[in-house]
Amino acid sequence: MAAMTMPRRRPGRPRRDESRPTREVVLAAATALFARHGFDAVSLREVAAAAGVDVATVSHHTGTKAQLYDACFARVFAAERAALEAAAGRARAALEAGPAAARAALHDLVDVFVDFLEDRPETTALWLRRWLEPQRHAELDQRYAAPLYRLVADLLDAAAAAGALVEPTPYVTVRSLVWAVHGHVVALAAGVGSPARQRREFRAFLHRLLDGLYGPAGP
Repeated sequence: MAAMTMPRRRPGRPRRDESRPTREVVLAAATALFARHGFDAVSLREVAAAAGVDVATVSHHTGTKAQLYDACFARVFAAERAALEAAAGRARAALEAGPAAARAALHDLVDVFVDFLEDRPETTALWLRRWLEPQRHAELDQRYAAPLYRLVADLLDAAAAAGALVEPTPYVTVRSLVWAVHGHVVALAAGVGSPARQRREFRAFLHRLLDGLYGPAGP
């Protein structure tokens, strides 16, 4: 009996990942494309091809390209908020244990943020593309960046009120730390030097910076 052979799959659209909902597959593909090329250089057709679906499916799940762009930021914001809210909650609880415990919790919060962006470099790339045109899509900052800035700035205000630290400009401090971590992620993506060493040295720098701002964590 002749051996059976499977017909070759013709080249074309990649097979869609059936293990995830279609909307999530589309958003993941769109996030990667927008992060790599920016808003103007990405078409719905390219998103559809990367997701393994047709253009009508993309439009059905996300609407216009502007709505899709917004949804990509909403997606990364939801993941970042979940990580930071949990760490910020632990830091607020630590305020009752005294200044040293509060400062230790702030160190943990910084580690959570660095871990998040190191694991999801497309978040940094997506925001950097947005910030190349500061006046365009500025509403995204208000919806998906400002709430997280306020979350941590409010925590610093609460820590200052509890006597755990002195922080006259919490928003400036938070913004500066955020930009430092984004810069670190860009340096990792550039692939210069040892990634392990860069991660280790940058993390040590951030903790020295916090110690310089607020005093060392510890008993």
